[in-house]
Amino acid sequence: MPFVAAIDQGTTSSRCIVFDSDSRIVAIDQREHRQIFPRPGWVEHDASEIWERVQQVVTGALAKAGLRPDELSAVGITNQRETTVLWDRATGRPVHNAIVWQDTRTDVLCAELGRHRFQAETGLPLASYFSGPKIRWLLDHVPGLRERAERGELMFGTMDTWLIWNLTGGAAHVTDVTNAGRTSLMNLATLGWDPKILAALGVPESVLPEIRSSAEHYGTATGVLEGVPIAAALGDQHAALLGQTCFDPGEAKSTYGTGAFLLLNTGKEIVRSSHGLLTTLGYQFGGEPPVYALEGSIANTGSLTQWLRDKMGLIATAAEVETLALSVEDSGGLYFVPAFSGLFAPHWSPDARGVLVGMTGYAGKGHLARAVLESTAWQTREVVDAMLLDVAGLSAGMPLRSLRVDGGMTANNLLMQTIADVLDVPVERPFVAETTCLGAAHAAGLVTGVWPDLDALRAEWRRAAEWTPRMDAATRSRHQRKWAKAVERAKGWLDADDLEEEDS
Repeated sequence: MPFVAAIDQGTTSSRCIVFDSDSRIVAIDQREHRQIFPRPGWVEHDASEIWERVQQVVTGALAKAGLRPDELSAVGITNQRETTVLWDRATGRPVHNAIVWQDTRTDVLCAELGRHRFQAETGLPLASYFSGPKIRWLLDHVPGLRERAERGELMFGTMDTWLIWNLTGGAAHVTDVTNAGRTSLMNLATLGWDPKILAALGVPESVLPEIRSSAEHYGTATGVLEGVPIAAALGDQHAALLGQTCFDPGEAKSTYGTGAFLLLNTGKEIVRSSHGLLTTLGYQFGGEPPVYALEGSIANTGSLTQWLRDKMGLIATAAEVETLALSVEDSGGLYFVPAFSGLFAPHWSPDARGVLVGMTGYAGKGHLARAVLESTAWQTREVVDAMLLDVAGLSAGMPLRSLRVDGGMTANNLLMQTIADVLDVPVERPFVAETTCLGAAHAAGLVTGVWPDLDALRAEWRRAAEWTPRMDAATRSRHQRKWAKAVERAKGWLDADDLEEEDS
């Protein structure tokens, strides 16, 4: 039986999952890495530490599966997107900590350049979320880096590029269209680096990797995966779109991890959002035409459980948040807007910060836990509403009949029921909840012949659980009005001098 491995390099951990040809999980290994917070709003990772963790989880997963590397048909990679690494071309060592997608230090730069200056070309507003401004920040603020970049001594990559480069022993400096499309440097129509944007941002093209499709042979691994073809790379949300078999226009999925990300397949049509969403690459297989998507990105969902655990000390383990929230019947009138790094889609308000409103002497820690979970549901509702407005009347448009969900937070049954109540549609969780890894494995397996086509992948999707709405329309409407009021109170918290201080 052929086996395929998937490496999932995420925001808080790295893991490796081995799948068999029936898409069943054979083995999994996972390890966390450090979160580095040099200043408020700044988030960094140690890229060398991440590479060490990846090697460890690959070795661990193969040992648990009882497999040698030569028994794998292929490996696919999926990764946290936008996180930016610069490293020395000669030594392979990072020249600075990786700047994480959540980091807000480039916000003043983005405002100065113009939020919507390149949106027609890239499908993205110019925001601190994306990689291009992070490259510019590193070149401008770390002594000597710009000169070294101009001399061709530095290489840039998001985590897919960093891992492929290391896995191939430095032989392949490549990225795929889904990750390249999240840099604010790639033209959606041409699928190439846009010279006009590179010049405006001051990013030398010499540091950039080659853009390839999401599923093709990038190179052969050395080291812990000696001899295994590296056959796929996708940003994590795009991999989940594949893992949920959302292959047709109008099909959508939402992944709940550190953040939450809802993608709607729009087929070969580039749909420009007028309601605060992102136009992005869905995926591309080899020389086939690319598939596009609309995306709504939410910065803080699963990370809130870590916050309750590590910062507030209200729970000892992540699983306890559901128990604590179930200790009360409702949120006690609390609404929690987790704008720790500003608000992402559909608001794009970098000056927002987190607020807790509706406090009374009645409220306790159970109510806070419930309000934290409900914030994920209401943020999802905002994205879905914007998405349906964008696709109304288009060929991809259709009413949302259900939402396919995946990611670690889907183990929280209360949260899934709350999302169904807030959206007023059924929420479906697949049998294999690790759809991000599954999508990367499927893409790699299509290249090496483990699966013949997309129909074979569709046939393997199975629903494991479903939550149907229970909330009446009047209650839903009332809570939605309250949520909207809370969001408005979160906006505009930072003044211009606050942003300038963060930038300096």
